[in-house]
Amino acid sequence: MKIDTEKCIGCGECIKECFIGAIKLNDDKAIIDKRRCILCGHCIAVCPINAAYSDEYDMNEVKEYSEKDFNIDSETLLNFIKFRRSIRRFTDKEVEEEKLLKIIEAGRFTQTAGNQQDVLYILVRKKISTLRDMTIKSLKNLGDKILSDSQNSNPIFKKYAKMWLKMYEDHKIDPVANDRLFFNAPAVLIVAAGIQVNADLASSNMELMADSLGLGSMFSGFFIRACTDNKEIYDFLKVPEGKMIYTCMTLGYPDVKYLRTVPRKKPNILNM
Repeated sequence: MKIDTEKCIGCGECIKECFIGAIKLNDDKAIIDKRRCILCGHCIAVCPINAAYSDEYDMNEVKEYSEKDFNIDSETLLNFIKFRRSIRRFTDKEVEEEKLLKIIEAGRFTQTAGNQQDVLYILVRKKISTLRDMTIKSLKNLGDKILSDSQNSNPIFKKYAKMWLKMYEDHKIDPVANDRLFFNAPAVLIVAAGIQVNADLASSNMELMADSLGLGSMFSGFFIRACTDNKEIYDFLKVPEGKMIYTCMTLGYPDVKYLRTVPRKKPNILNM
């Protein structure tokens, strides 16, 4: 991050905004300590005369705020969230490249801890069948292990173990007709990161973007369970050392039309 000292008026807004204290005034001009700066860009966003900039980021991405283009009515947003559903019925229509990139863009601009921006997006389309085969096999092995463990009496674990074995048997008969992992979605977006919260936050925003584009999505917990400590899947997806897979989202055009929202439990709120 840098300050154009020719423009800077020394108002101090960037100093008040910089929570790590990387900006000081020197001769009524803002100066950034690059050793402390985490490149969050808040100085760019808050500067009243646009004197802050970066030579590490593309400044053409910066957009000036306008109420009309940036604000969302709160009631509309809440209804949008309430209406979203996990989709398990997809058409065979391919998802356009520009829509997939827009979904990833929503993830890219999501906040990350310490502004690490460490999220990795793995977009699988051509190799979905191979990934599905590997995942189903991994789930089958996990199921066998759970059911053979006489010390494991957890009924939920056993329930899923039996389900995975049935998925494996059905998969052998017809992997397409019996796809209960990715549900024949034309695209699978896997998100990895160095810190889990970064992947989770990005994935949440990407799901909302997918819905806004007329697409359906579903987070596959089965896939995440299957790839835990699974070097074969990690190697296949070329996940670099230091990153873990945290979410897996199927993407495609829904083959179902919902007509209303659904009820939910009352919120569990603790007032302190």
